[in-house]
Formats: sequence, C-alpha cells, structure tokens
Amino acid sequence: MIYQYESSKVYKERTKAFHDKMIQQKDFTAGDQVLLFNSRLKLFPGKLKSRWSGPFRIKEVLPYGAITLLDPEGREFTVNGQRVKPDMADQGIPQETSLDVGDVRQA
Repeated sequence: MIYQYESSKVYKERTKAFHDKMIQQKDFTAGDQVLLFNSRLKLFPGKLKSRWSGPFRIKEVLPYGAITLLDPEGREFTVNGQRVKPDMADQGIPQETSLDVGDVRQA
C-alpha cells in the first residue's frame, strides 16, 4: 500500500513541475498596450473572426494577477491577467532585418 502512495506523490510532483515549466510569465506595467482575449466568441461563430480585441491601455496592475484596463473611451474595467497579451502592432520591424532562405535554385 505504501508503494502506491509514493508513486502517486512522485507522479504529482513531476506533473506539477512540467505544468509550471510551461507557464509563461507576463510582466506588465502601467501604460502598456495589451490585447484582451474574448472567450465568449465561440457563442457567435465566425471562422475568420479574431478572439483578441483591443488595444487597451493598462491603468494599474493589481495583486494576484488582476489588471485594470482603460478602453479608448476612457472607461476602466478589471480583468484576469491571464486574458491579456502584449500588443505588438505599434512596434515595427527594423530595416536591417533579413531572412536567410538558404540555397535557392531555379528549375
């Protein structure tokens, strides 16, 4: 009997370590622009409709992962920090960026 408890404990420890390794840390500060995930979009199916809305500006980062957002009209609301991601739309691609496509031969 003791063997089963030990093996389940080892299993839970390994599963937790794997789960914790896959979590991406998101560090937000006031003033950042973010996109908000709309989880209710599956009620209104749209094949090509994006589930991300925004951009919204962060007003305040609250404890335990909550974030207060400001919409473009200035209204504020609080959401879970797991539902937002950084908005990269205003960050352009540098001019010196190049891609290596390897050896391209024409037939």
